[in-house]
Amino acid sequence: MASSSSSNNDDRGDDGSPQQTAPELASETTPLLAVSPVAMTGDPHIAAALTEDGSSASQQHPLLAKPEDKPLPKLQIFFLCYARLVEPIAFFSIFPYINQMVQENGHLQEEDVGFYGGLIESLFSLTQMLVMLAWGRAADRWGRKPVLVASLAGVSASVSLFGLSRSLWQMVVLRCLAGVFAGTIVTIRAMVAEHSTPKTQARAFSWFAFSGNIGLFLGPLIGGALADPAAQYPGAFGGVRFFEEYPYALSSIVVGCVGVTAVVTSALFVEETLHKTHKTSNDAADDNEANAPPKPAPSTLALVKAPGVGIVLFNYGHAMLLGIAYTAIVPVFWFTQPRLGGFGFSPLQISLFMCLTGLSQAIWLLLAFPPLQHRFGTNGVLRACGIAYPFFMGAMPFLNLIMYQGTHAAEVAFWVLVPILLVIGPGVSMSFTAVQLALNDVSPSPETLGTLNALALTITSGLRSFSPALFTSLFAIGIKKHILWGYLVWLVLTLLAAGFTVSTRLLPAASEKDYDRETAESE
Repeated sequence: MASSSSSNNDDRGDDGSPQQTAPELASETTPLLAVSPVAMTGDPHIAAALTEDGSSASQQHPLLAKPEDKPLPKLQIFFLCYARLVEPIAFFSIFPYINQMVQENGHLQEEDVGFYGGLIESLFSLTQMLVMLAWGRAADRWGRKPVLVASLAGVSASVSLFGLSRSLWQMVVLRCLAGVFAGTIVTIRAMVAEHSTPKTQARAFSWFAFSGNIGLFLGPLIGGALADPAAQYPGAFGGVRFFEEYPYALSSIVVGCVGVTAVVTSALFVEETLHKTHKTSNDAADDNEANAPPKPAPSTLALVKAPGVGIVLFNYGHAMLLGIAYTAIVPVFWFTQPRLGGFGFSPLQISLFMCLTGLSQAIWLLLAFPPLQHRFGTNGVLRACGIAYPFFMGAMPFLNLIMYQGTHAAEVAFWVLVPILLVIGPGVSMSFTAVQLALNDVSPSPETLGTLNALALTITSGLRSFSPALFTSLFAIGIKKHILWGYLVWLVLTLLAAGFTVSTRLLPAASEKDYDRETAESE
């Protein structure tokens, strides 16, 4: 009976005898190129992998696990998140007592305290901005782990000594020194990115952002609770000469000890991640490539000009500016009386609503962001936050108008709407994590990831050094001069948020939901 395919017909030799029909499956004597896709593969290493076990193109099982299938190393992420706590704790721990410490050490008049207190607070971010790129390049060159451990040790030492300062110049030097060693966040971001995959990075960076919020909460708590213990807790510390002479030593030493524990856990348990991008096989070609001299690192300008990097950095800075400005304004806005454009909250109410905001942010980051990012992609989440931001900012003066009416109905409406806004509104904080993922996606190579993170954090440190004073001043001017009924700062923030709405539309394709990096690179 004739075969349905001409390839299965018997061929005749010169003597007319039939030759053996080719088997349906390949055998040891079958030429590999006749049954495998290797002939169409330009990479000899892929070809070797495909033919090593005689695999055919019809096989549906991948020879190597896809990167997306790699599970998230939860223990490594935990230790990195613990190290992440150190920088915000070190930065914010001095806030409760810095003004009193400045006045005592500098023998200043009360009207001069605010200037020097603000200066010393800002010096941390200013020096951090100046050295951030250097830490990033060091992490790219010498490895993540040694840079992480060294910077943690430096922060721990300088923060511990800060409480022993007896003069303004000592406070300035030690605060700047703490900023110099605050390169931990650069390294940690790069390591979290290298531990995660496109499938797990949303969850990893949600925990990274959450740990930063925990540090922001613990810093002022430690600083305020342990400052001047001889006066606060005379039963335990009263009469102890050391704490009477150095009233702020206990607070700074405890913060330093937190840093020391992070040094130990990082040195003992955190794994180096930079070498994971240079894995080699047994092939001689791979060995030669691994032993080849490293390519020179691209300049900062070349990195910024790489495809997609510039616009993502702009969105990164834009998102951080909105977050920093809102965080600086909202406490004084809540405290200000309704007739002047605020909410008139008591200190207890401010504390409770700050806790509510923090809890809401944690829920959005840990529970909502990972599935949203998985379904809509990083760019989709960023654009949704960009749309929501102007409404969130614009709602604040609207709520003040309700409170300003002074009627019972207005008061009821206010207390119904405010908690709802402070539960739903913090969802815009997902933009901070999403823009970090977008930054990872546009990194030209793993070797530049540390430098790119350092560049982004340089922008953040620069913004953090002047933005709080700028926006609180705008708020004060608007209130004092009755500009736009005291709503000047909210108009500025709403316009900035609208600009973020526009800029998120310009994000590159690298963070779209269905983006195929390998296909894009081959093209």
